[in-house]
Amino acid sequence: MTTTTLAVLVPLLPFLGSVAGLLLGRTAPGYVRPLAVLPTVAAAVLAVVVAVRQGGGKAIDAATQLTPTGSVPIDLALYIDGFAALVAVLVGVVATCVQIYSTGYLRDDPRYPSYAALVSLFTSAMLLVVYSGDLMVLLVGWEIMGICSYFLVGHYWETPEARAASLKAFLVTKLGDVPFLIGLFALATDAGTFRITGVLGAVARGELDHPTVIALLLLAGVAGKSAQFPLHTWLPDAMAGPTPVSALIHAATMVAAGIYFTARLLPVFAASAAAMTVLAVMAAITMVGSALAALAQDDIKRVLAYSTIGQLGYMAGALAVGDRGSAVFHLLSHGAFKALLFLAAGTVIHAAGTNSLTAMSRMSGLAKRIPDAYWTMTVALLALAAIPPFAGFFSKEAVLVAAEHTALGERTVAPAGAGWTVLVAGLLTAFLTAAYALRLWLRTFRGRGAEAPEHGRQPIAMTSVLWVLAIPSLGFGLTVTYLDDWFDGNALTPTVTTAVLGTGLAAAGAVITYAIWRTLAARTPATAAAAQAPVPHVAHPDADAGLVEAEALRLPHPAGDPADPGRALLGPLHGPAADGFHLDAVYRKAFVRPVLAAASLVRFLDREVVDTYVRAAGTSAKGLGWLVRRAQTGNVQTYLSALLAGSVVLAIVAVALANAAAGA
Repeated sequence: MTTTTLAVLVPLLPFLGSVAGLLLGRTAPGYVRPLAVLPTVAAAVLAVVVAVRQGGGKAIDAATQLTPTGSVPIDLALYIDGFAALVAVLVGVVATCVQIYSTGYLRDDPRYPSYAALVSLFTSAMLLVVYSGDLMVLLVGWEIMGICSYFLVGHYWETPEARAASLKAFLVTKLGDVPFLIGLFALATDAGTFRITGVLGAVARGELDHPTVIALLLLAGVAGKSAQFPLHTWLPDAMAGPTPVSALIHAATMVAAGIYFTARLLPVFAASAAAMTVLAVMAAITMVGSALAALAQDDIKRVLAYSTIGQLGYMAGALAVGDRGSAVFHLLSHGAFKALLFLAAGTVIHAAGTNSLTAMSRMSGLAKRIPDAYWTMTVALLALAAIPPFAGFFSKEAVLVAAEHTALGERTVAPAGAGWTVLVAGLLTAFLTAAYALRLWLRTFRGRGAEAPEHGRQPIAMTSVLWVLAIPSLGFGLTVTYLDDWFDGNALTPTVTTAVLGTGLAAAGAVITYAIWRTLAARTPATAAAAQAPVPHVAHPDADAGLVEAEALRLPHPAGDPADPGRALLGPLHGPAADGFHLDAVYRKAFVRPVLAAASLVRFLDREVVDTYVRAAGTSAKGLGWLVRRAQTGNVQTYLSALLAGSVVLAIVAVALANAAAGA
């Protein structure tokens, strides 16, 4: 079988599994789990085969015209280079782990069939984005992911939080997709084609007439999809969905799509120095702001959500300095350890059984009760904090090295100012990342909240995938010297300067956080720490983790923990950081209230003005009809008399007009 045929099957198999799952979900529920897992596993295996055959060499390029358009053609095209091949493997592996994990996590959920089908469709859409060689076909996968995220985030639709979060995710991403679509049309107009190879060729020949406008329009869509400032606010709220969905969105789909798209079309953005500068500033604000917000959260999933935003900021920063190799390298590394973090968090939810969903201040005694999650989450947090030799160290250092080269003028793809912006923000974020990663570990596994009742052993489907994902989280970075051919031939190895600075700042953040935690813990009696966060029993010991999570969404989060090192580190910034720096409130005042006021005005005008005229017209017609009806007596003599009188009147008028004309 040819490589092209295998590549076509990679997104097709999960799609067919999704359709079959939806059709058989009610009539043959026994087939739901095999239809969720097996097509995804097959797609992952085929993605690996395609990657091996591609080998980081010449791109696989094939196309057939989808439909005649009369102007710019739309092709059903494949374009698989080293980036695409590796990202597809990531998507397949993470989606497989999520599907297997979900069979245990949502084993008693009555809506599991639709959930599994949507996850398969989500996976298929992302694979379509990765392999597509035509921008319009890519857009199809891009938008399918948006609607899938809406349904999956709102899986627990009984809760107002889930309904609001799904709607917010959909609307905020659509806000970025509108200029994104305009940018795609403008790009195709300048380049004369939607084919990615044709677009890149046009850029190389200098045929783009409006590179800055196009790049900025496309960046709006990237900011929405990949949760970059200022369109990042939907991602923390999306934690209202099931935890496996969070793992899929944060690690391999949705948010990764914007970064991957920018990497694929990086020459388009690099054609405008202004766009690269905007991207650098956006990445810097995203990195630092999200790290500060993560340091103030009590919900473990919200910490991880803000962490994702910050790590995506690193990738956007690498793209802003013109190095897509380091951006995609960090995308792959981050996909492994972030999927592990979220799936481990799901295991924590099940074991803790807290009514506050995932409030770290209410956790206690989990290290011994869930050793699989404890050890694998420790590995993932070390990777997140970029501690050598874990995967995150090598990929994050690759980003810092790229920023350093641009800042020093050794690489001229982007302005030197963009390099300095990304480098300084990246180093500061390294300090903050290590701080909130250690804070999460300490409060989750060394906390002194009220210990929840034992909920039994975790299903093997949940614990096994944790160890699978722990392998790349620990060792993927060690392959850095073998991946040059896959990443444009650019070296991704760390340099002494950035390695010392980055690791030193990360170590400083961890040491300071630990010292503060020890000091606060010594001052706070264990009884007080436990009393401030009582944990009533939510479900019986065999309860489904997803049901525990859904029930927890209805309940309030706890007050501040007196032994929280985040408060001491942030000081007066803690309140604003915990609330996402009040961006939602700003958007509510700047956009939501004016729109609601305009809607109220339109409703008033429609009711009091337009409806008044409509009612008046109806009343007038009704009155005229009444008069006409009164004239219809049925008496022939009356009709003849009226006809004679009318004729006389017309004759008199005619004579008068004739006399007036003669006198004139």
